Amino acid sequence: MDLMDMEDAKNGCGMIFVDSKESKTTSWFKRFIGCQQKPEVTWPFPFVEGGLFILTLRAGVDGYHINDGGRHLTSFPYRTEFTLEDATGLAIKGDVDVHSVYATSLPTSHPSFSPQRVLEFSDKWKTHPTPKSKIQVFVGVLSATNHFAERMAVRKTWMQATAIKSSNVVVPFFVALNPRKEVNAVLKKEGAYFGDIVILPFMDCYELVVLKTFAICEFGVQNVTTRYIMKCDDDTFVRVDTVLKEIEGISHNTSLYMGNLNLLHRPLRSGKWAVTYEEWPEEVYPPYANGLGYIISSDIAKYVVSQHGNRSLRLFKMEDVSMGMWVEQFNGSMAAVQYSHNWKFCQYGCMENNFTAHYQSPRQMICLWDKLARGRAQCCNFR
Repeated sequence: MDLMDMEDAKNGCGMIFVDSKESKTTSWFKRFIGCQQKPEVTWPFPFVEGGLFILTLRAGVDGYHINDGGRHLTSFPYRTEFTLEDATGLAIKGDVDVHSVYATSLPTSHPSFSPQRVLEFSDKWKTHPTPKSKIQVFVGVLSATNHFAERMAVRKTWMQATAIKSSNVVVPFFVALNPRKEVNAVLKKEGAYFGDIVILPFMDCYELVVLKTFAICEFGVQNVTTRYIMKCDDDTFVRVDTVLKEIEGISHNTSLYMGNLNLLHRPLRSGKWAVTYEEWPEEVYPPYANGLGYIISSDIAKYVVSQHGNRSLRLFKMEDVSMGMWVEQFNGSMAAVQYSHNWKFCQYGCMENNFTAHYQSPRQMICLWDKLARGRAQCCNFR
């Protein structure tokens, strides 16, 4: 196959089909030739070697808020084993001399275990029945059982987009079960009222997140008629209009994998996210899109479902790597895939005018939506 350079001026990133005779590494590097570098980011952190700083961590109803010397640095929602580095890319290593620690007004419980504080049982937040006609995009949102505040924030913000309210885009949450029966009971009540939750029949844990992603593919193939399926998390704010505009010019005959793509990433063999050689013996992962939000065409989803049906689908605990692996298998056996890389599927927090904003607390979701309603695609930082 001859090289075909399909320049996407809006993305600033060429999308190239590569001659099968080239080596895999060479071909993948060629796919990224001409792409824009990472957008310039102003470093907001005041930490310098030898400098004294006063760091304040405030646990609010909607997440953690980080201040230094009274100036807001960042906010991020509650997550199990979630750290500042996960949300911002910031890691402070080496010797840090702690002069004093002061704690006060600590919360007595996680707000998600008080769903009556955040769930608003109003008809205006209910979802429409799944349409029988063809839709533009099916968006599956991964959520945890007790993330009542996060789901409510999504319902009140970007799920109110015109394309969703008119049923051109369908957005359900995919949730597994909780060990606490009382939490499951509230979840079932929530799902029955709003009509937007797919409850999966297994206990929620990190190693089984990949089954949620598979469930999105299966539901999107079996219950709706659509060309594209998107996966995102419940702390991802999606600018639905810009995502639709991004894919509308792509040929319907193209097999698509779109997102913030990682090339030749190596597994971590130690630390919090360690992967053993038994779990992943290869030295690098296949090209994969960051899990905050990515899009695949429906033919890829159908392939994933069929491979699972004949027990040929390889499952890995990192769901975004699994999807990259499935797409690579499809690309090698079924049809050439157009890998569309775009930094605007933002991995760390929020950046101006991006398609998505990640690690957004419920309060930040509301703020972002209010700003978009006034025509300003700006990030929300709270003091």
